[in-house]
Amino acid sequence: MNETEQLIETPSDSTGAVAASSSAASSAASSSFDPRVDLAAAVELAGRTLAAVRPGQYDAPTPCEEFDVRRLSSHLVAVVRRISVIGRGEDPFSVPSFADEIADGDWAAAWEPGAREVARVWADPAVLGRQLRLPIGVLPGAAAAAVYTHELTVHTWDLARATGQSPDWDPALIERVIGVVRGALPAETRGGRIPFAEVVPVDADAPAIDRLVAWAGRRP
Repeated sequence: MNETEQLIETPSDSTGAVAASSSAASSAASSSFDPRVDLAAAVELAGRTLAAVRPGQYDAPTPCEEFDVRRLSSHLVAVVRRISVIGRGEDPFSVPSFADEIADGDWAAAWEPGAREVARVWADPAVLGRQLRLPIGVLPGAAAAAVYTHELTVHTWDLARATGQSPDWDPALIERVIGVVRGALPAETRGGRIPFAEVVPVDADAPAIDRLVAWAGRRP
């Protein structure tokens, strides 16, 4: 398995992985940069990529082995809903991992109100300092924003690769995400409680998005 969402839903006995992820995300989010900027950009790009999916592509496989395009689209809508619930300080598990009630082709329409709600909930700067409950555990809001920027970015790449899209990736944003994920997801602890495939080797000067997804076990 190689799912970011599965990683953050790892059972609570995976204390080593949880501690590493929390520390890395908190450290990355503690700078003067506002992580809500990257979160908003990740939400926007995911929405544009989702809106460009065509009906003939719903059954296509994605680089995330458990998901075809249909299942990944449903999952993305669930993720954007969960980000709002988390920002409000509510139970993240109140949002299922898939928006199964949405009919084929209606994911982009469902995304729009979800994205607006994320913008509304996260508009208050005080959210960055609040202790928020994620499936992984309790994190400051700034760290939660970094975690879900990574989640959305990797899944946007999955969807784009499966549907032949070439999103306009922001290299600076991707580099910040890499700074989080390299600390939260060590290369040497894959498998078992860390549900990611082995790191895929890429050149050090490869594009930032290739280095990010390769670290998550995808093959660019």
